[in-house]
Amino acid sequence: MSAKKTQALTLEFPDNRLLRALGGPNARHFARIEQKLNAGIDMRGNLVAVDGKDRERAGAILKALYLRLAAGESVTMAEVDAEIRFTDETRALAPGAIKTASSRAVRPRSPAQSAYLELMRQCPLVLGIGPAGTGKTYLAAAFAAHMLYEKRVERLILSRPALEAGERLGFLPGDLKEKIDPYLRPLYDALFDVLGGSAGRLMEQGIIEVAPLAFMRGRTLNRAFVILDEAQNTTPAQIKMALTRLGEDSHMVITGDPSQSDLPGGVAQGLNEALAILEGVEGVGIARFAEKDVVRHPLVARIVAAYNRANKS
Repeated sequence: MSAKKTQALTLEFPDNRLLRALGGPNARHFARIEQKLNAGIDMRGNLVAVDGKDRERAGAILKALYLRLAAGESVTMAEVDAEIRFTDETRALAPGAIKTASSRAVRPRSPAQSAYLELMRQCPLVLGIGPAGTGKTYLAAAFAAHMLYEKRVERLILSRPALEAGERLGFLPGDLKEKIDPYLRPLYDALFDVLGGSAGRLMEQGIIEVAPLAFMRGRTLNRAFVILDEAQNTTPAQIKMALTRLGEDSHMVITGDPSQSDLPGGVAQGLNEALAILEGVEGVGIARFAEKDVVRHPLVARIVAAYNRANKS
């Protein structure tokens, strides 16, 4: 192995079938850990020897991944990469999964996502700010489903501004659902991913509502979990209207990327103003993601970084 030889850490895994899944096809999972860390991994029978400077960290990653397999979850390269991101020399593994339905769970995939979840646990209002691909909307939908599953809220309301239509939806062809579906599709995708088939049933029952931002005007939302997505496309008046909809025993998450506003001039007026006004307000949490927190294809992070460099030059 490439790692410098040291006294090896020996791990014993009782189930050889799970151990083979832990290593992955052609031991690719072990190879990825060796590639990312200063560690070497050698498997013999149901024993795994880990050496190198980062052997303790690599061992913690292997044990965490094995526990997932033992719980009936799958382990792919994405999960391996997530566990690697979770750990550094001074940081323990991130908290475990949150239940979104009886047979579904979602785990944070980076330290930033773990901190984001913790803010949602602590604060009635959370703003998730950062580039695409960092999981802002997906994790907000997952935590909302978790709150619904635990009966801590009675309904979910997901909204985003239909900016391209100027929210003048009456001019678009079709019924209301057909008019707004193109703008809300990312929210539908997140919901169905974390809830599975039950999402459709809950929407039919009115427990989950997906609507453009304009439809929130004049409402008071009690015992609800509200997600306002794409908030960089809101005006100051729109985001203030959304914030003041928050009712008793309700929670709200606002997500957006100030660098990607479609408003005139490309300035996220409403979101930037809200960030400036709400910073330090009790009960408000602000989670900031960076390009290093992108958890999509690794190329996405490099694309985001390249655009950021170009915009600064």
